[in-house]
Amino acid sequence: MNTSINSILEYVSERKIYIVGDVMLDRYILGNVNRISPEAPVQVFDLEETSNRLGGAANVALNIKMLGSIPVMLGVIGADESAEILKNAFEKNNIDTSGLITDLNRFTTTKTRLIASSQHLLRIDSESKEDIGADIEDKIVSRLNDEKNEIDIIILQDYNKGVLTKNLISRITAFAKDNEKRVLVDPKFFNFLEYKGAFVFKPNKKELQEAFTKKINTDEELIAVCSELVDIIECKYLVLTLGEKGMIMFSKSNGVPDYVKIPTHARKVADVSGAGDTVVSTLAVCLSGGADIYDAVKISNYAAGMVVEEIGIVPITKDNLIKRFHEL
Repeated sequence: MNTSINSILEYVSERKIYIVGDVMLDRYILGNVNRISPEAPVQVFDLEETSNRLGGAANVALNIKMLGSIPVMLGVIGADESAEILKNAFEKNNIDTSGLITDLNRFTTTKTRLIASSQHLLRIDSESKEDIGADIEDKIVSRLNDEKNEIDIIILQDYNKGVLTKNLISRITAFAKDNEKRVLVDPKFFNFLEYKGAFVFKPNKKELQEAFTKKINTDEELIAVCSELVDIIECKYLVLTLGEKGMIMFSKSNGVPDYVKIPTHARKVADVSGAGDTVVSTLAVCLSGGADIYDAVKISNYAAGMVVEEIGIVPITKDNLIKRFHEL
């Protein structure tokens, strides 16, 4: 590494990272199943505990907070019970909720998981996927304009729930270019090729295959598709996450491709969910701390390795990341 992780993370506490995207409430209902209902041939779930967690773009905000920087979350919620629970979860973690815009015509995106004896039985989704209206787009862009001098990095966290419309993406990327702000993108399928000029574009392999409607079987095919993608969206760096196989960082200089493969540092892979959120969060924090892109990607890969060792989506702390980095 060119700079020590301690030096990179030492001065991030005053850096503000703005996250625009789809906030979610993750609800976990834990219990047991020991019998069949006499009313119908279905299992009876005996509820023992309910927990609420920040999900989607909200989880990215939480990761940034735990890594020591200041997250500013710009997203959309409904006027419902889930919105109140979500705001309480933000406030419990000392994350400002003033950027959450209430839309009376939407549900707060909520994913409720029923889990019995560590077995995931069922997921119930409550959400609205329609594109947000122009009035909400205006509020988000106005907030960015009003606070442009405070913004260090912008993360666009897309889960195809309607917040990051094509028009809003275009307006934010134009704002970033005009104000020399770095944009990090965690994309999903529908708007995959809309993020022109991003500083970092961070899909996973499945998303890449879906966007190009082709199965990628070899490293040669993977590099060829990465090269084509960089040409299309004109991003500075492409960071592709490969689950238990680690990551690839790809870029071009004067049309000449350059890439480096980074293997995972997980001691065991238990659950890859949440790893993408961890990568983009850690990248943003490290870049805000003055890291070059290689060091930021390397540290993010260590962070992702820590997350996939755990069951469920678990944020990491700055101190634990530093400790783990020095252990390996």
